[in-house]
Amino acid sequence: MTGPTATTLLVASRNAKKLTELRRLVVSEGIEDVTVIGLDEVPAFPETPETGATFEDNALVKAVDGCAATGFACLADDSGLEVDALRGMPGVLSARWSGRHGDDEANLRLLLGQMSDVPEERRGAAFVSACALVTPSGGQHVVRGEWRGRIVREPLGHNGFGYDPIFVPSDDAMSGGSVAGRTAAQLAPAEKDAISHRSRALEQLLPVLRDLGAGA
Repeated sequence: MTGPTATTLLVASRNAKKLTELRRLVVSEGIEDVTVIGLDEVPAFPETPETGATFEDNALVKAVDGCAATGFACLADDSGLEVDALRGMPGVLSARWSGRHGDDEANLRLLLGQMSDVPEERRGAAFVSACALVTPSGGQHVVRGEWRGRIVREPLGHNGFGYDPIFVPSDDAMSGGSVAGRTAAQLAPAEKDAISHRSRALEQLLPVLRDLGAGA
């Protein structure tokens, strides 16, 4: 339950792993008096299909819908993998690349098959996250974070979700340390949170999130 002095922030997601990651990031940044909930914790409402041409389009639509339906400030993330050798695909189609939404294993295997003949020097990629925050007062904020790396040939690691097991971040991505050639799925949650595309996007929204807490 939301406390009497807490501001509720709705995260427009039913992905338990993504929601956990977003909650960790809010807590790690010391944002006080904000209670984070997901879509499964509010009454169902009509949701606009994610048919936007960009991550930003999809994130904003989700945030607008969530705020309008519940009256809560709503944070929405639309994210995916852009592979250089595939001309930026799967991009906004990342979650349904294999034709079935949310089938991480099938998506991953299809992408690896498409990359099977791509040499090491052309296996660059980036995770992209667009985060939109819409407030009941009418405020709209949309930001973008990117995390560069490369695609390996076999899945490694059991943390994270989606394409994490085949994505190795660039060694210079972590300030003051090194990811040492590990995939995103081999990183500890705190390591991933420090350098991920989602954390880079959310960092840009911290002033607005802190203002939400301060206004509780």
